[in-house]
Amino acid sequence: MAPESFFTQPNVIAALLLLVPYLIAAFFPAAFSRAALALPARTRFLAPALLAIPYLLVSLGAGAFRWPWLVLYAGLPVALTFLVGREPSADSLNWTDFLALAVLGLAVDLRWFESAWPPHLAIYGKILLLDAGLYAFLAVRRLDGVGFDLRLRGSDVATGLREVLWYTPIALVLGLSLGFLHLHGVWPGAGPIALAWIFTFFFIAVPEELFFRGWLQNLLERRLGRLPALFVTAALFGLAHFNKRAAHFNWRYVLLAALAGVFYGRAWRRNRRVAASAVTHATVDALWSLWLR
Repeated sequence: MAPESFFTQPNVIAALLLLVPYLIAAFFPAAFSRAALALPARTRFLAPALLAIPYLLVSLGAGAFRWPWLVLYAGLPVALTFLVGREPSADSLNWTDFLALAVLGLAVDLRWFESAWPPHLAIYGKILLLDAGLYAFLAVRRLDGVGFDLRLRGSDVATGLREVLWYTPIALVLGLSLGFLHLHGVWPGAGPIALAWIFTFFFIAVPEELFFRGWLQNLLERRLGRLPALFVTAALFGLAHFNKRAAHFNWRYVLLAALAGVFYGRAWRRNRRVAASAVTHATVDALWSLWLR
């Protein structure tokens, strides 16, 4: 897609509408929850239907509007909010939590809804689902122990980089021996590296860490205990990469991702901070993409 066709007015407005809830929840989490709780009960459950507006803007601007997709993007966030916020309880993972997480995870991993968006704009759909999950789990359910606060602390960086140092030698030995990783010596420059890390942090690492660690591992700990929850979540994180860089089941990627998930989970549970595990995740992805593919 040409840059001029991407930066259209509808696309930019839609991007802002999707990024504002994400950033408010990330940097002003208490205000995000208070704003939802201040709404009347019925309005609180129906409000996430407004997340369909970005789809409406992008699809109309690209001439790709379809009524079924509008209905889905208006209805799905409301259904998710009803599932997890109907009877708020932070005690354990119940079937409604599992169903909501399964829908969110499978929709992204299996790309169920990507055809709703014009080419190269599927990221809008991913951020839309992220916003829906944030609203349901954090604003309405008020799930505790998530640690979704992106105001970075020194301990987040120290913990995140420590886990990178633990994981990197393991990944190098295993990945190179399996022929999955291949070293190359390209130096793109400090600027591109920094921009790539920031983009990866906000749009890949944070959403995945919020889902797998802040929500899934957090809830599984209450049912299984800390260590089993760590390994179950890491295994599921690995399986979520089964279709990456391959037409069929990519067991090498699954293995390396599952091992990475152990260290991401360790980073999160240190202080129960998504920011810490996102630092680990973004740094590993940056090293991987720049020098190991």
